[in-house]
Amino acid sequence: MNPLFQPLKLRGLSLKNRIAVSPMQQYSSEDGFANDWHLVHLGSRAVGGAGLIISECAVISPEGLLTKKDIGIWKDAHIEKWEQINYFIHQQGAKSIMQIGHFGAKGSRMTPMEGFKFLSPEQGGWATISSSAHAPFRGMAQPTKMDHDDIKEVIKKFGDATERALSAGFDSVEIHAAHGYLIHQYYSQLMNRRDDEYGGSLENRLRFLKEVIREIRSRMPDAMPLFLRISAVDFSDDPLAWTLDDSVALAKMAKAEGVDLITASGGGFVYVDKALASPGYQVPFAERIRNEAGIATGAVGMINEGSQANSIIANGQADLAVMAREFLRNPYFPINAAREIGEDIAIPGPYTRAY
Repeated sequence: MNPLFQPLKLRGLSLKNRIAVSPMQQYSSEDGFANDWHLVHLGSRAVGGAGLIISECAVISPEGLLTKKDIGIWKDAHIEKWEQINYFIHQQGAKSIMQIGHFGAKGSRMTPMEGFKFLSPEQGGWATISSSAHAPFRGMAQPTKMDHDDIKEVIKKFGDATERALSAGFDSVEIHAAHGYLIHQYYSQLMNRRDDEYGGSLENRLRFLKEVIREIRSRMPDAMPLFLRISAVDFSDDPLAWTLDDSVALAKMAKAEGVDLITASGGGFVYVDKALASPGYQVPFAERIRNEAGIATGAVGMINEGSQANSIIANGQADLAVMAREFLRNPYFPINAAREIGEDIAIPGPYTRAY
């Protein structure tokens, strides 16, 4: 069997293959509710053969929204539709996890379809919070610096969101700590200018993430793995920028606290030079974290072909190929990838006449 189609076991969770649907914001929600768009969007990728479906980032509180069209998991009423979606995903032999997060200082925006501009209070926008009252990057409104009570409240909301996700039938959760969002706004010095126990040294800047991990881990069964997505680098020449060395240290901390797999993405505060973007350009992040921290990783970054994804797994660069835009173009990527590399996999009965 080709490595891409070998099972992966993390604690008590078994995946049928190494292909994961990456979280992709759909900006198709009202008041945080999932709907039939999300059922069809995620369900079709499960029909297409993915081993793991990761939901778009579900926001843990209304003030943590990026846009008003984001998915939420801040109230019990959000659970019911996800139960239906997860039932269908599981019928296809796939597993599902919910990515949960808070967008911090990057919140209060229009959707990308509307121009992705920031919303003023007069336009229906909302106040944002962050590690610091500091907004040095294009597209950020001035946030309020979180005090200790704010920190405790947000950490608790991560735990509450986890319980709701598990009640909705998800097999686990993934903490969104990447792309310039709230948790990233703590561990990167590009945003964090605090002088208390949550700022300054690397250990202090990792404290918020560590406490979120502990809260979530305390709400989960021991047999359930915990996933984490980080920005492995800031893609910035600023001497304060987050580095891959820092990410290895983060990964070692996360593993000790009970995280089982880290997806290594990048950037979030500055626009990445398009000249850097080529097939597999972020895979080395996952490889180094995997080798030096001794933790399972997911690789991202223009993974577009079955042979490419198979090589990533075969070469020990990562344990999962986590794919986004190719799945937007091709919901049935796993079936087509299997044909490309000569793997015989099960195809849903109604579709067999096409193969």
